Amino acid sequence: MIVQIKNIVPILQAKWLANHSETTIETISIDSRSLQNGSNTLFFALVGPNNDGHDYISALIEEGVQNFVVTYIPQNLENKSNFFVVEDTLKSLQLFAAYYRNLYHFPIIGVTGSNGKTIVKEWLNFLLSPDFNIIRSPKSYNSQVGVPLSVLAINEKHNFGIFEAGISTRNEMEKLEKIIQPTIGILTNIGSAHDEGFSNIGEKIKEKLKLFKNVSVLIYNKNKTIDSFLNPTINTFSWSCTDHHADVFIVTKSILDKTILKIKIQNNNFEIKIPFRDDASIENAIHCMMVMLYLEYDYKTIETRMELLFPVEMRLKLKNGINNTTLIDDSYSSDFQSLKIALDFLESQKQHKKKTLILSDIFQSGLSNEDLYSGVSQLIISNKINRVIGIGETISKYKSKFSNCTTFANTEEFIANLNVLNLNNETILIKGARTFHFEKIVSALEEKTHETVLEINLNAISHNLNFYKAKLKPETKIMVMVKAFGYGNGGFEIAKLLEHHKVSYLGVAFADEGISLKTAGIHLPIMVLNPENTSFEAIIHHHLEPEIYSLKGLKTFLKVAEQKKLYHFPIHIKFDTGMHRLGFEEENIEELISVLKENKSVTVKSILSHMATSDDIKHRDFAISQIDLFDKFSSKLMNELQIKPIRHILNTSGISNFPEAQYDMVRLGIGLYGVSNDVEEQKYLENVGTLKSIISQIRTIDAGESVGYGRRFIAEKTTKIATIPIGYADGISRLWGNGLGFVTINDQKATIVGSICMDMLMVDVSEIICKEGDQVIIFGESPTVTFMAEQLQTIPYEILTSVSQRVKRVFYRE
Repeated sequence: MIVQIKNIVPILQAKWLANHSETTIETISIDSRSLQNGSNTLFFALVGPNNDGHDYISALIEEGVQNFVVTYIPQNLENKSNFFVVEDTLKSLQLFAAYYRNLYHFPIIGVTGSNGKTIVKEWLNFLLSPDFNIIRSPKSYNSQVGVPLSVLAINEKHNFGIFEAGISTRNEMEKLEKIIQPTIGILTNIGSAHDEGFSNIGEKIKEKLKLFKNVSVLIYNKNKTIDSFLNPTINTFSWSCTDHHADVFIVTKSILDKTILKIKIQNNNFEIKIPFRDDASIENAIHCMMVMLYLEYDYKTIETRMELLFPVEMRLKLKNGINNTTLIDDSYSSDFQSLKIALDFLESQKQHKKKTLILSDIFQSGLSNEDLYSGVSQLIISNKINRVIGIGETISKYKSKFSNCTTFANTEEFIANLNVLNLNNETILIKGARTFHFEKIVSALEEKTHETVLEINLNAISHNLNFYKAKLKPETKIMVMVKAFGYGNGGFEIAKLLEHHKVSYLGVAFADEGISLKTAGIHLPIMVLNPENTSFEAIIHHHLEPEIYSLKGLKTFLKVAEQKKLYHFPIHIKFDTGMHRLGFEEENIEELISVLKENKSVTVKSILSHMATSDDIKHRDFAISQIDLFDKFSSKLMNELQIKPIRHILNTSGISNFPEAQYDMVRLGIGLYGVSNDVEEQKYLENVGTLKSIISQIRTIDAGESVGYGRRFIAEKTTKIATIPIGYADGISRLWGNGLGFVTINDQKATIVGSICMDMLMVDVSEIICKEGDQVIIFGESPTVTFMAEQLQTIPYEILTSVSQRVKRVFYRE
């Protein structure tokens, strides 16, 4: 993209205040944290419920950004850059994208639906790329912000486009239609996702169909519900496995791990084979086939390419590597736009100062190789990558464009030379096109651990954080609890993400948790809520901030502080208002004031208390009494010491149930990890952790035979038993066995039979089609930790924090 800055004023409907009028725009940005921002970037200062892009303009100017779309010019910045003042920065971003889209006139597929959008898009890219230079949405960029950013990546070399459109409520699709302007439409499966944004399924369907009002053709699975909402003027190309009135009729037949599709179109019949058996993959594959039929591909080509379809990995995964390395696994795609996203993820999750990129040849950029690799070089420089390892014949030819670069002709050559590359103590982004089979590189570099993993969805953490932020006043700070290894989900990786989101504080229980985070490179202030007196020296050394809850603790800390000649070291004073666990009581306040008065060694950074019943409406009066006491105690301390510290009393439940008591800060705990005590609120939270394993072995036993220790399960009939390599040493309660609990295999419940062992459990899979090596969900979407806690008569906290450290954590972003 190269646009003269003076030409975009009417497009944005802006008032232009120029400082550098001859500037050209080459990139668009909405993220102040991206290292890719530069002098030719146009930054849109988007305003969300808890973030305002205007707050970062001053820092961006210092970094060299010169062009900003704003609703107002921040104080003292009037003449320091080019400003486009508009009524709504998001609307202007969308207007700019719609204008840019109008500059190009090639076929564009618009994909919407509840499920399958990204998979259909990726498969279509694979199927059509031999014949077209395709631009497509990177990852799942299908929102009101993601769609315009996707469209703005088009360049003059592209001749085909595929863009997703996702909506969550009414009156959103019309805006996306103006940006995408699809010529071919695909309506994928309509499911329950985002149901809360619509009054009924009909309203959702009507909203989604707005994407297709100007298409040449709409491809969809024919059914009466959709048909009843279709505009009769829209040309359709339908398919069905049940309705013979569809344009294409399909009969499916499963054979081993594949599905045969018998296709009837007009008077022609042919067959194709796809490497999937599940209904969702079959439906997604048929949508792709329908596009090929519409584009008049011959049946042989369709048959050949469809059989090569593959599972789509839609996530960036963070893994532990050998030699103290951290791996970011993006080993299934290599295009310019997704490289930008992956490099931003690398910066937000880097765990070592040294950053390495392993990159294959890049396909379908729409640019000449010279321009493409020059652009890649600039990305690498701006992201401060220390070393580049290129794999492929093309990138090897452009090795000179990269500093500290080693290249190999293919993946096998790289693996053969792995020992001499000296990969250690670094964060490694592994990004390659599927044909290079970079999963082999991940396998070679990944730390070998047990096959049970706890997958942590970083997108879900961000979503849940923003959900609670939306409940707060703009000025209210937020502390996030990352104690107990992030409630079992992992400490540093989550802390790094929270630092990226610029929360105000992190909270840990003990000093060693905080020391671990500081040593790993976390810069956020960290409060230690249960400091032991013996840990005070370490707390000071590592710049942690202790909660002080007793006179003995205060005097001990002051003694250490005086010995170290500290000046205004931050401490946090806790009052007991009814929990009766830790904290100063009313009778201690006078002496507390006396000790703190005129003391220069410490400063009271915050005053806090803890609510005992914020989640239980039956005890609302008690909760209010705690808030009143906190107000009384904290006000007295503030008045006597003439200070204005941060005050905080609300935990996760308190944020929702007592918004009037936000004070200056709240403490978010279990809610961040997707668990709420409120059934209605739970609907809006996303699952964060999914505990997964595999089937180690399957056997069939006869009636009368038993399973496990103590023969606690005896088969009443011939029964198929699967053994899963996870047990109570991994954190699964023994009470969850013997028919009470279940796991999920291929979307079906498999009851746990017999006693749970230290390292294994056994399940009944008599009615489930499965094989050894198949994935097993221990908890996640089903069963949820909340359901497990109810059955075990405990709380979700215990389920989450019980997951053993020997279970590998894999962090990913969609």
